[in-house]
Amino acid sequence: MSIYKDCDIRGIYGKEFDEKDAYLIGKAVGTLHRGKSLAVGGDVRISTPVLKEYLVRGLLETGMHVIDIGCVTTPMFYFALDTADPCAAVPQGGIMVTASHNPASYNGFKMMFGNAPMTLEEIKKLEELVYRQDFCTGTGIYETRCVEEEYTDFIERTCKKGSLKIVLDCCDGAASKIVPDVMEKMGYEVIRLYCGNDGNFPNRNPNPAEYDCLADICKKVLETGADLGAAYDGDGDRVVFIDNKGHYMTSEKSFAVFIRHCLKKCTGSFVYDQKCASLVKNTILAYGGTPVMERSGYGFIKRRFLEKGSLAAGEISGHFFFREIGRDDGLYATLKMCEIVENERRNLAEIAEEFPDSIITADLRVFCPYEEQERWLEEASKMGNLYPMSRMDGVRIEFEEGWFLLRKSVTEQAMTYRIEASDKQSLEMIKRIVGEAVPELKKALLNLTE
Repeated sequence: MSIYKDCDIRGIYGKEFDEKDAYLIGKAVGTLHRGKSLAVGGDVRISTPVLKEYLVRGLLETGMHVIDIGCVTTPMFYFALDTADPCAAVPQGGIMVTASHNPASYNGFKMMFGNAPMTLEEIKKLEELVYRQDFCTGTGIYETRCVEEEYTDFIERTCKKGSLKIVLDCCDGAASKIVPDVMEKMGYEVIRLYCGNDGNFPNRNPNPAEYDCLADICKKVLETGADLGAAYDGDGDRVVFIDNKGHYMTSEKSFAVFIRHCLKKCTGSFVYDQKCASLVKNTILAYGGTPVMERSGYGFIKRRFLEKGSLAAGEISGHFFFREIGRDDGLYATLKMCEIVENERRNLAEIAEEFPDSIITADLRVFCPYEEQERWLEEASKMGNLYPMSRMDGVRIEFEEGWFLLRKSVTEQAMTYRIEASDKQSLEMIKRIVGEAVPELKKALLNLTE
């Protein structure tokens, strides 16, 4: 399986790639971006230090100016790209060594040049250069820089102080120190859960959007009488919220809360993941905003968010982007949610109850050989003769009572599909229509329950 993905580079360390690959990737980046200054950071994963060491070695051997910002969250890395001490060199891009929400055995590289992630075309160009190994040579410059104090000052200037009681579950990842420390400094009563730096992630899955891993924080919120909880991923850019009744909030519901808050102040557009529940689009329209649907994937969402100058953007994975900072940040999103709760003078459960639930499946997979995948999509696209359809990424069919999405899996010989319906009867109707259009899905759909 290739480590070169649509929006970044990642894979299983020691099996799919190792430090030699990191070294070659460093040389390839240095060749493509010759003479630039790059910030390099890393998360707490066990393999991060050695991968970062070899990556930096490759960059320096091609003449790059490397600014090593140490062990940081991904939002701190983004901050380092946007700001710098007036007397210091300003990074012209950067590489974060992280696999974000993936299990501990994974690692990878998030790359930014300018204010946007690498495109698929740029990643392919990098991959081809690594294969050819036609690298330039040079003598680079290496310096270290700590961004923690500047980042903390930025958050304090940008966000409001508060007094709520909050449980923070940092999954022993990169957010474990900075997030609780900053929130305590801003007046919050913080209860720490899994806030030790341990790249093995011993206490829970580092992907909080897999909601079954959130039982401990839900329990802790109830036990402590906290106003809310916040659960982060391995590198601190994603967050899932827990209300005061110990119930997790889907990312769509959290985004809806942010959308309404933004639209009470001004009008504008919001970018959302095509896999999001209809709640997101409906909330945007209900409060006078402009919905902008985009294909799934961090890079696609962020680029559209920046292109449109949107007020905010959101993914079902728990990434929330805000125009006032120009990027996503789990800590910023948490402080924004706390601000909303305090401003409304109601608890988070009461706020969340105003946004209706629907029936929506997880991303479901069914085996499909690579050579058959286009045919399945063509079969599904015939539904577009009767219903509104998008071919943005795969096939998305809109029904009055919900929608169906069919896409190619990026990791295996499989198709992924997802259905949303307003109620059980509508779910059965959509399953029947889809099963008739794509017979290969009929058996899987018969076994599908809400």
